[in-house]
This record gives sequence, C-alpha cells and structure tokens, in this order.
Amino acid sequence: MQFLSAPEYQPNCILLFEDYKNKIQQLTPYAIIEHIGSSAIPNAISKGDLDIYIEVPAQRFIDTIQQLQQLHFKEKLDTLRTHELCMLESLEHDVALQIVVTGSIFENFLTFRDHLRQSPDLVTQYNALKHNCKGMSQDQYREIKSNFIQQVLKQEV
Repeated sequence: MQFLSAPEYQPNCILLFEDYKNKIQQLTPYAIIEHIGSSAIPNAISKGDLDIYIEVPAQRFIDTIQQLQQLHFKEKLDTLRTHELCMLESLEHDVALQIVVTGSIFENFLTFRDHLRQSPDLVTQYNALKHNCKGMSQDQYREIKSNFIQQVLKQEV
C-alpha cells in the first residue's frame, strides 16, 4: 500500500471534486454534497483517492443510487451496505460516492472529517497510523483505520 503526501494528490482531488459536485447537483439537486476522506483534510496522507459524501432524504435513497450510476459508477459490493448507506465506485477514476440517508448514523463521515480538520494532532496520528500499515493487507488496514475512526468519533483520541 502506497501513500502520497497531501501536495502530491490533494490539488487534483479538489479539482475532481468540483467537477463531480457539479455533475451530481445536476442529477440530484436535493442532495447535500460534501468532500470527505483524506483528500478533504489538510496535510493528510492518502492513497490518492477521492471520497464524496451525498446526503439525501430516505425517500430519495434508491432513486439517487440509480441516478448516480449514470455518471459511470457501480455499487461497491465488498463494503458495508444498508438501507441508509450505499457506496458507489467510479468506473473511470479513483472516486467513491457515499450515499447517506439524512439523519442516519452515517452522517459521522462529516463528523470525522471535521474533527481532523480542527485538530492537526489527530491528522498527525492518522498519518502515523497509515505509515504503520504499509505492507499490511487491505483488510488489516481497514480494521486498524476503522478502530481509529471510532475512537475519534467517541473523542477518546
């Protein structure tokens, strides 16, 4: 697993986010669209991918998933999928869409991002965690990262 420094990937992710945000807004004008993930956190290292948060009312959840597939996305099958969360991955870029129902626990994507944006110390810890995961399997990395995220959300870090 290779990680890039913020200057190596964030400028491109910011441009890509703005492009996708415009396209997503055209298809789903009712959605809240936010830049999440490491590329949305100053000085965070990353694999270089882009994560986009799309919050919609429960009654629009299924329709939104279908509409966004028009942008050359497919449902990611090897990740958590509920009636309040669906991840789509791009067939063209290293981009993932997190479709989230308003009022669900999955609004914590924004909470986690905001905690790290407000705490350079948490970003330093997050970067160290990632560096320590070099050479691990994707599953091991996801588990360690998930534990860190849960600690941040509980404000125990």
